[in-house]
Order: sequence, then structure tokens, then C-alpha cells
Amino acid sequence: MIVASDWAGKRYAVLGLARSGAASVSALLAGGASVVAWDSDPAKREAFAAHDRLGVAPLENLSGVDALVVSPGVPLNTHPLAAKARAAGVPVIGDIELFAQARKDLPPHKVVGITGTNGKSTTTALVHHILKTAGVPSLMGGNIGLPILGQEPLPEGGVYVLELSSYQIDLTRALDCDVAVLLNITPDHLDRYDGFAGYAASKARLFAMQSAGHVAVVGTGDEASANIAQGLAGRTDDLLAITPDTVIDQSRWPALQGPHNAQNALAAIAVTRALGLSEAAIEAGLASYASLPHRMQHVATRNGVAFVNDSKATNPESTAPALAAFPRVHWIVGGKRKGDDLDACAAHLDHVVAAYTIGEAAPLFFDLLKDKVPVVEQSGTLEAAVAHAAAAARTGDTVLLSPACASFDQFRDYEARGDAFRAAVEALA
Repeated sequence: MIVASDWAGKRYAVLGLARSGAASVSALLAGGASVVAWDSDPAKREAFAAHDRLGVAPLENLSGVDALVVSPGVPLNTHPLAAKARAAGVPVIGDIELFAQARKDLPPHKVVGITGTNGKSTTTALVHHILKTAGVPSLMGGNIGLPILGQEPLPEGGVYVLELSSYQIDLTRALDCDVAVLLNITPDHLDRYDGFAGYAASKARLFAMQSAGHVAVVGTGDEASANIAQGLAGRTDDLLAITPDTVIDQSRWPALQGPHNAQNALAAIAVTRALGLSEAAIEAGLASYASLPHRMQHVATRNGVAFVNDSKATNPESTAPALAAFPRVHWIVGGKRKGDDLDACAAHLDHVVAAYTIGEAAPLFFDLLKDKVPVVEQSGTLEAAVAHAAAAARTGDTVLLSPACASFDQFRDYEARGDAFRAAVEALA
């Protein structure tokens, strides 16, 4: 695992023992720190073996603690322990900050940090894939894959590629990315911030942590991101802007279709060029990339109809480019909604031949779409929607699960929803 020599002899409190929290505890102990940890789930607490420098107990007293390490899921604006830590002058950090502290003890390497409301998982996986295809040692972590602290350090010349949510950036103070990427900013997670401006400011901190001369890649297709790029305009040699009018031929890259993947590919190209890869190596990676599970993932073709799992599209802004990617769409939409409109999808509704609304949002979305697309059905469940869409679709059509909603009304998470979509497709007669 990845550890820092600076942790030895220090004392840390860790709140939340899911993947990143558990990895943080293990890394801190391996680095010689003492840890007191807590999680409301007894199973997570009991998963830790006894250790003379580990206590598992409620975090009621933070005196003598060098830092409070919290899961990105802990709301810093409302959680009482976060407020208590701030009042006591105890830094509140996450596992990405621990990684930043450990960097000086690692073999010489580079770090790519990728953020944005939409597309960051695909771009992170794509950069990682291009590097691996080119023979560059690479690890992927952060908001994707395994916790970065729990992985083996890379050899000299390796590249750590981190997907970073705004929550993770909020918990980080010293992550100096050799290449930092902002894809886009649209309203999301506003319950955690002081309005949209606060959310955008969180994303911008990724660049504020960079040293002079390190590269910034910014998509300028929305006003908030364009404003951040403008603020970085003095960095003439190390600011790479991705403008929305950039034309790119995606025909050679089967898993990177649609306008959203054009931006993802352009960002990955900019990153890997900045890291010194050749054009041939970049092209080979783009051509051989396979879609992430649950993100524009082709799961089957039956009777000439394609079935695409885009369950990770949990807001209208991330669904819009999926609709744009296919000429005739049977759209399965709905779940636990994050807002009361589908305005972000309006420009691409001409691609929708039928919509099937599901979950908590089913009645509202039925009303929103009934006068805007040829056919709308309030299906209720994902299984019913898949069956009815498959029956109505004809050769050349696409049945697309791109819900524009969170999954928590009917599923554990977006992955469970995507798995249920695949199972429903496989169950078709």
C-alpha cells in the first residue's frame, strides 16, 4: 500500500469505514500512526483486526488528534463532527490528501487529476487505458476503482490517474497535479454547497493547488468552466482549453461515440500529449478502449435493436449527450429525481421515438414528455420498460437506459440499476 513517513507517531481520527476509510486506516497504521475510527455500521467496525495502535470507538473527543479523515460522503456543511473539528482547529481531510502527503516517499511519478460534473469516470478510465496501452505504468483511483492508498506504489515513471469529485477536492489541501482537468460544471450536489457558485469554486480549487508550470486542461462549453479558464488565462503555456466547437473524427473509436465522448476524448488526448505520448500511441489507446460498465455500455443487440446501459447518467445534463448519440431512441427515464425538469435534454428529444418513465419520477416525467415525443408510457418498473421498449423497437433502433435520476427509490445504487437492466434484456424471449 501507499504510506507516508510523516504519519509516524501522529494520531488520526477516521470517520466512515467503507472503501476509502478502510484503506486510510490500513495505510495510516502501516505508516506508524495511531488511529481511532468509527462507522455507524457494526459490520464495518468489526471488519478490523485488533491492533495496538487502533481504537474503534465513537469519535466524541478530538483533542490530541492531528487530523480528522472523513469519507467523501460525509456532508461537511452539516455533520456535527466536521463542525467540532473546525472549531478545535483540527484539519478535516480525506484519503486523497493522505495520498498527496505520501507522494514525496514514492518513486518519481506524475499525477493526473480529473474532475467535472459529467464524464470524469470515462475520461479517467480512458487516460489510464491509453497509458497502459503505451506501456506506461499507471494506476487509476480516487472516485473510481480501488482506493488509491490500498494499491501498490508505481515504479519510477508511473502515472497516477485520479477521478476527483468535488467532495474529494473539498477534503484535499496539497494535491499538486502535474495535469489537472476540468471537463464541465452543471448544477449538482447543491445541498452540500452555498449555491451553484460554491460548487463551481470547489472544482476550481483543483487548479489552485497546482504549482507553476503544471498543465491545466479545461472544457469551456459551459459558462462556469469558461469563467474558470478565463481566470487561468495568464497560464498561456500550460492552459489547454477544449472549446465546444472543436470537431473530431470519432469513427475509429467504437466505444467513444456521441458529443459527450468527443469532449472526453479531446481531454484524454490533451492529457496524454502533455505527458509526452506519441500520436500513434494515443490513437492506439483510443481505438482499443472499451466502455465503462453502466456508462454508454452496449449490453446486447437483439433482432437488430441495440440495448445500451447508461445507468450512471444520474442527471439530465449527463443524459442529454446519450440521447444525441443515437438517431432513434426508446428512452427509459426516471428514478429519484434531482430536479423538476428535463430541460437539459430538450435539444435532443427529436431522437426519441418513445419514452418509458419509471420510479418516483414516472408521473412527473410522463407529464413533461407527453406532448414532446411521439409515444410516452408510464411503465413504473425497469423490467416493464425494457419489455415494452423491446416489443416496440425495430431494426436500427436503440433501447437506452439513461435515467437522468438517482437510483435510490428502487435500487441500491446506479450499478444495481444497470445490472437489473442487463438482466431484463437477457430475460427477453
